[in-house]
Amino acid sequence: MKRRNLSIIGIGIIIVVIFVLLENSPLDEDSEIVFHITLADPDLYSHGIYSETFVLPEGDFMFRFVPNGDSPKNLRIIIDGQSLLINENFELKGTPHNTGISEYFTWEYLGNLRFSNSDEQSVEIRIDPFQNILGPVTVDIIEI
Repeated sequence: MKRRNLSIIGIGIIIVVIFVLLENSPLDEDSEIVFHITLADPDLYSHGIYSETFVLPEGDFMFRFVPNGDSPKNLRIIIDGQSLLINENFELKGTPHNTGISEYFTWEYLGNLRFSNSDEQSVEIRIDPFQNILGPVTVDIIEI
């Protein structure tokens, strides 16, 4: 019975952590996803790099990632347009959390998450996982 109560408490703590993370998100209801890709299939890459062209509106943006422990340890993202060049390296960091009965990790990419674009323009995004094309990761660009 005692072990069951500890399990319920552990699950409750995990749920609270998820709600806190969602509440502290810098995004609001007006935020819009302007780019989205889930890289979970090696066939999405050409010579180890994912690329796509899309229209990036004028405004302020941030990268949002959905990584896990199998995601690429490093990502390079290049956004290249007529009047915009972003070249950012991100490093995956795992943070351990101990509930008393179990330990789990949360994952995040460290790097410069925010950027601005002064003119609406067609851009090419290139995502380089440094040959780790089997590790899944979702990459979003959010208008803030």
